[in-house]
Amino acid sequence: MGVTSEPLVPGGVLAIDAGNSKTDVALVAADGRVLGGTRGGGFQPPLVGIDPAVSVVAEAVERVAAAAGLPAAGDRGGRPLVEYTSACLANADLPVEERQLQDAVHARGWARSTKVANDTFAILRAGVEEPRGVAVVCGAGINCVGMLPDGRTARFPAIGKISGDWGGGSGLVEEALWFAARAEDGRGEPTALATTLPGHFGLRTMYELIEAIHLEHLPYARRYELTPVLFRTADAGDAVACSVVDRQAEEIVALATVAMRRLDLLDEEVDVVLGGGVMAANNPRLMAGISAGLALIAPKARPHVVTAPPVLGAALLGLDHTSAPRSAHLALREFYSRP
Repeated sequence: MGVTSEPLVPGGVLAIDAGNSKTDVALVAADGRVLGGTRGGGFQPPLVGIDPAVSVVAEAVERVAAAAGLPAAGDRGGRPLVEYTSACLANADLPVEERQLQDAVHARGWARSTKVANDTFAILRAGVEEPRGVAVVCGAGINCVGMLPDGRTARFPAIGKISGDWGGGSGLVEEALWFAARAEDGRGEPTALATTLPGHFGLRTMYELIEAIHLEHLPYARRYELTPVLFRTADAGDAVACSVVDRQAEEIVALATVAMRRLDLLDEEVDVVLGGGVMAANNPRLMAGISAGLALIAPKARPHVVTAPPVLGAALLGLDHTSAPRSAHLALREFYSRP
């Protein structure tokens, strides 16, 4: 989809990385210079609807445009800001959702053409030198995508248990709580999780923690604090905690290898980019399990944790689309590598 008006930033890219908790926007010139960037609120179309969710992004876009000295939306005379909008959005899990969000984003008139993709693609592109590789993201949930320079992709629905997903912060915490509850009341095998999980919140027993969660004395978001507790308990040698961490490693390996198989990459050197809060913890047991699992199935795969911000990936995808020179890609990466 596109419009014909000459953009205010010829050849420029509007990069958007919108997650459930925050939105990052960058305005990038054709030569890779970042003309402006800002952070906005969370992008949550399932809760507020598509148009209100895109309005949150629009507020950030207008701040970036103003910082770059460009006219406000009502003063642009129908001219788009840039050549291309590259929007990597949370909740764009199914093709139909991507199309709906793409229509809504493009209707804002920011670019001559617009592409919406799931936000996992931004993490993948941020972690590879060319649009080729596989990414597995473990944040609150888990997702995996792969891409090739010819445009082929591999992806999963990634909408929870009904689409076969397991793991991420939510899955790990639920599993740890399940084992700990059963250990305390005798239905399951003993595990130190029965004391380390409630102890994190200053509680004595799993019964007290269950009550605090059920009666919402603990805010829902605080349960994610238990993922590092699980890791520490596994590091101390607890067999049950180790089994949960090992299962997460196996799930990450399964996602990555299926994506590589779909793209005929199992026997080739390829980056496997690992992103999200769970991966950022760099837990030794989890990382060792991933490396060992990949080595058995895809021995040339190169797993590594991405540290660059996802909005860089969205911007690089935009430069890929506009056929920007390599120097533009390098300038963009250099900007986001600054301390």
